[in-house]
Amino acid sequence: MSDGDTTPVDTRAATAGALLALAVIVPVSVVVAVLDRTGDDGSPAGAALGMVGLLLAYAAGGWRAGRLAPETPLTNGAIAGLGAFALWIPIRIAIWAVRDDPSALVGGHDPVFDVGSVFGAVVLAAAFGILGALVATRRARSSDR
Repeated sequence: MSDGDTTPVDTRAATAGALLALAVIVPVSVVVAVLDRTGDDGSPAGAALGMVGLLLAYAAGGWRAGRLAPETPLTNGAIAGLGAFALWIPIRIAIWAVRDDPSALVGGHDPVFDVGSVFGAVVLAAAFGILGALVATRRARSSDR
């Protein structure tokens, strides 16, 4: 970001962070879908693995964005997390379509996307993106000493 630039958003940093997070989210989503499909005991291990993987992915994306945009790391970390979520939605729709799941996509009983889960995912994506960027700035400060 140059001195004359008034926007806190570094599109290069936010994009790099979102793509890193997406690179983690895709294999995690595939593994969770496979575990969910093959699991006979109703164990929540797949859901727990998916949640931890998603949160770590958002944090990694925020970390990357924070490292690339040290002037405004938290803003770019949040945008990286949100960008990864936005990029993940078409992949999640494709997984739903391939799985032959009886659940509806957006309505009916037990939909793939409902207002509460989308809102929660948006909040978590931004929060963990910020957390990752915060870690990046703390580590950068400690290495400067």
